[in-house]
Amino acid sequence: MSRHALAGVLCALFMINAWTVTSAQVAPGPSGHWEGTIQVPGQELVVIVDLSGSGDNWEGAIGIPTQGLKAFPLADVLVQDRTVSFTMRGVPGEPRFRGTLSTDAKALSGEFLQGGASLPFALTRTGAAVIEQVPTSTAVTKEIEGSWEGAVDVDGKTLRLGVTLTNHPGGTATAVFVSVDQGGATIPVTAVVQKDAHLTLQVRPISGRYEGDLADGKLTGTWTQGPRSWPLIMQRK
Repeated sequence: MSRHALAGVLCALFMINAWTVTSAQVAPGPSGHWEGTIQVPGQELVVIVDLSGSGDNWEGAIGIPTQGLKAFPLADVLVQDRTVSFTMRGVPGEPRFRGTLSTDAKALSGEFLQGGASLPFALTRTGAAVIEQVPTSTAVTKEIEGSWEGAVDVDGKTLRLGVTLTNHPGGTATAVFVSVDQGGATIPVTAVVQKDAHLTLQVRPISGRYEGDLADGKLTGTWTQGPRSWPLIMQRK
């Protein structure tokens, strides 16, 4: 084979390889760990978002450090082309995010909507998504299933907390906490675990945890949030 013929073959191979590499590169989606801000009047509110999934199956979590919110599970995560949207179900004002992924998939920006207000947000991808797996919940006994209410004394201020526990087919239970004196804000419980008379409720989004024992028709235990703990006795509503 002549030198010119060999050069032509190598050139053709190079073009084929280059086309193969280019065609194999699929535009990345929004899966990843995102950090940025919401432009609240007078300040920037730091936001951390993790998104993971593909096609029609997506999950996510959001954290807002200045509000003590951590790994709050996202709902209604929807990805269509470069449009991304998700909600924070159960939070007053029904917070919603609606944004557009940049062409290089390194930025996500758009509107944060809550209670009629619209604020701009901007996020930057900083790595892979970090979404902790939700612990497996158990069922609860009939003596514990239902609605309960108690109060904690936080630096001289009484805050009432309510919780409703519900069994479901398949041997698992779910629960929702309600902060009665904070506008009735609801927070879904991440995991419900009962062992004998001992009940553990993990509320990961706000770094909260309740551990109590059923005796004499009351749940007597401790509410922990972050580094602090308070006694919490709950009675049926």
